[in-house]
Amino acid sequence: MRATTIHAPRDIRVSEVDDPRVELPTDAVVKVVAGCICGSDLWPYRGENDVVPGSTIGHECVGVVEEVGDEVRSFRPGDFVVVPFDHCDGTCPHCLAGAHSACVNLGMTTSGQAEYARVTQADGSLVATDGMPDESMIPSLLALADVMPTGWHAAVAAGVREGGTVVVVGDGAVGLCGVLAAATMGAEKVVAMSRHEPRQAIARAFGATHVVAERGKEGAAAVKEITQGVGADAVLECVGTDQAMGTAFAVARPGSTVGFVGVPHGVELPVRRMFQKNVGLAGGMAPVRRYLPELLELVTSGRIDPGRVFDSTVALDDVAEGYRQMDQREAIKVLVRP
Repeated sequence: MRATTIHAPRDIRVSEVDDPRVELPTDAVVKVVAGCICGSDLWPYRGENDVVPGSTIGHECVGVVEEVGDEVRSFRPGDFVVVPFDHCDGTCPHCLAGAHSACVNLGMTTSGQAEYARVTQADGSLVATDGMPDESMIPSLLALADVMPTGWHAAVAAGVREGGTVVVVGDGAVGLCGVLAAATMGAEKVVAMSRHEPRQAIARAFGATHVVAERGKEGAAAVKEITQGVGADAVLECVGTDQAMGTAFAVARPGSTVGFVGVPHGVELPVRRMFQKNVGLAGGMAPVRRYLPELLELVTSGRIDPGRVFDSTVALDDVAEGYRQMDQREAIKVLVRP
């Protein structure tokens, strides 16, 4: 099949690789209808993560079931499915506790930017739509493979509550979905920290009541002014850098929680501040399957439209251009069509 491969920093290609196949009886193979580029894909693209030359890349997709293993009972060829980036069996002690992203049989989508993808725990992971969705629904369904559940997870971990004040650090697709999550959960004030006008516009459309363009001490001061000097009841850290984490703790009120979902790179926690202010930290890799049924209903009912984070679409053959657009912040999130 044709798939996106990475060979070195900023060296993205489309290569012919072996088709994924059913290797275990719990597997399914999905024909990809749409995939996308994630902000976390930019870490290896920029050389921040190690690269295995020639490996496939891409972990988000939706598509049609092509083949299933002998033990798969809930899906059959022809089903349209959302594929969580982190696969789980749904039955282990961690899944039963809601920590699906720590499943004892955890698997990952490794060829979401390709023609086909293998799912290692089909029954526990996949969620089917009611028939083949309308083309207009594809972007929002694709957002459910990662970024919308990840933003939702940040809000859940931070303890977002109805009537509360929320600050979202990061204006990438996950941060914007965090804004949407906080607003959907009933927060009264949702502050999006963003310096980019197109992203600010989506944040407002998703329910942000305030936008703060400043960073560092100036940004923290702006948040304090908005919150009458109190700080935020919940903070969503959606970047993964030390600066973003520092900002998150700077704007958190005493007794609050920072929900973090940005993949950490070079982060040092301000433990003394956390201790003195009783500010907690929770979150991590999103247990996508835990949230999918609720989020799918919100999408199909029209209550949320997370697909608005996709502001560029490329064909698979042009996927390198999509990486360039996201690297240069010319696009928020790029949808890839095989």
